Amino acid sequence: MKNKVTSGTWVAKFILSLWAAACLLPIIFFASIALRPRNEIIAPTPIYFPTLTTETWSKIWDEWPIGTYFANSVMAVFGSVVICLLLGVPAAYALARYRFKGREDIGFYILSTKMMAPAAVAIPMFVLFGRLHILDTVWALMLIYAAANLSIVVWIIRSYMVDIPHEIEDAARTDGASDLRIMWSIIIPMCLPGIITAAVIAAIFAMNEYLFTLIIASKNAYPLSVALANFSGGSDGIIYNAIALVSFLAFFPALLLVISIQNHLSRGLTMGAVKG
Repeated sequence: MKNKVTSGTWVAKFILSLWAAACLLPIIFFASIALRPRNEIIAPTPIYFPTLTTETWSKIWDEWPIGTYFANSVMAVFGSVVICLLLGVPAAYALARYRFKGREDIGFYILSTKMMAPAAVAIPMFVLFGRLHILDTVWALMLIYAAANLSIVVWIIRSYMVDIPHEIEDAARTDGASDLRIMWSIIIPMCLPGIITAAVIAAIFAMNEYLFTLIIASKNAYPLSVALANFSGGSDGIIYNAIALVSFLAFFPALLLVISIQNHLSRGLTMGAVKG
């Protein structure tokens, strides 16, 4: 019996290892393009054992302000997530724990704003930020990312808070705790996986935002998502290895973030975000 269990375990590990290798192969191939010389990338015949070089790495840092682009991306994404949580957690608490007329309708209305076509509000946003004199700034990117992702953050956290028993809250009120104290000391710690899930999803959506970023940022506030366009035109043509390297720089921090909090993330997705 023990031999059968051991054999089954090794077979399962072998299959999972093959699946992991299949999942990592595109990432490895993408990284290899970033480290190849340009002449090998555009060669008419495939090169199965490429020459790896750091030439592209030096080129993007010497000829383009990649450090500024990366810093803009980090500040804009991080700031938008902070704004989403500061506004989204109290809103989710009110929708989940208070009973008032139209509560469900308000919740669905907030979620429906995520389904709105971004092009419908792109010009009004441009005019508004122009009058506020914050065009081409990281602050504008923070606000537009937060506005675009606040609805999904509220809905995810609200869906998680709904499942917390009201008896815990009633017991705290009996002991004299205020609503703010209950939210901060009881509700938020209990739904922390849901909050982490919402924060990660908001960060990923913000990193992938392109239309609003292209309209609002012109040069000073370029993040990596828009800066990639610099490598697809001009006299040099399409610089494939630079595009791959900068894309990898934008992708790798998100990958590390998801891996580092995968336990909280999976718990939040399975226990909160799919319930309502």
